[in-house]
Amino acid sequence: MSDGDDLVFKALADPTRRVLLDKLFEQDGLTLSELEAAAPALTRFGVMKHLAVLEQAGLVVTRKQGRHKHHYLNAVPIRLLLERWIDKYRDRHVTALLNLKDHLEGTKMTGIESETATATQVYQLYIRASQEEVWAAITRPEIVAKFFHGARVESTYEVGSKLRSVSPDGNDVWGDNTILECDPPRRLVHTWRSLYDPEMAVEPESRVTWEIESHEQQLCRLTLIHDRLDQSPKTAANVKGWSYILSNLKTVVETGKSLPPVE
Repeated sequence: MSDGDDLVFKALADPTRRVLLDKLFEQDGLTLSELEAAAPALTRFGVMKHLAVLEQAGLVVTRKQGRHKHHYLNAVPIRLLLERWIDKYRDRHVTALLNLKDHLEGTKMTGIESETATATQVYQLYIRASQEEVWAAITRPEIVAKFFHGARVESTYEVGSKLRSVSPDGNDVWGDNTILECDPPRRLVHTWRSLYDPEMAVEPESRVTWEIESHEQQLCRLTLIHDRLDQSPKTAANVKGWSYILSNLKTVVETGKSLPPVE
C-alpha cells in the first residue's frame, strides 16, 4: 500500500472527518467558521486539526479568497482508492443488483451526485512526472484522447485561439472553447461548455484552470479549478466527471495505459 493510500484510509477512518467531508459534499467551498457548525462538539482548534489531516491526505483543498480561506472537497484520491482497492475486486453482478435495488427503492447509494454543487470546484492530485510531461498530457491530442473519453482536441494554444474537441468518430462537437491564458508548462486557462449534453450546452460558459507545480522526487501537483458555474447548475452538478478524468490522466502519464470506462 502506498503512503498516499495510508493517509486517505487514516483520514476516512475518523467519523468526525467523514462528517466534515459530508458537509463539503453538500456545500463545497466552506470557510472554517462554517465547517465548525458541522462539528459542534469540537473546539475551533479541533476542527482545524481534523481539516489538516484531510488536507494532508489530499481530500480537502484550500484556496484563499479575500480574507477567507475556503475548503473544497477533492474526490480524486477517493477515485484512485476506488480503482486501486475496490473496483478490481468488485463483483459486477452484485453491483448491478445493488443498482437495481437503489432504483426500485428510489435511492441512489452508488456513484456521486450532488444537488448543491457549488460555483467553484477544485480538484488536486500528485503525478509522478515532470511539469513538461504533464503539460504534454493536457495539450497533445494523442495523449488527451487516452484519458478524456477518446476526445479529439485541436488548438494552437495561443491566447484567444479556439480549443475544439470532437467525439472519437469526429461526428459530434463536444466542446468549442477559447484559450484565456497559456503559460507552458505551468498554467492553462480556457472557457468550458459541455456541448455533448443538450441541457448543459444551453448553459452559460464556465472556466477551467489547470495549474502544474513541480515538486521534489519527480512529482508534480496538478490542480484543476472549474469555476464561474453560478449560472450553470447542470454543469456544476456533473461532479464525478473531473475526478475520473484526472485519475485517468494520472494513470496514462505514469503507466501509458488508460483506466477502464466508467459504467
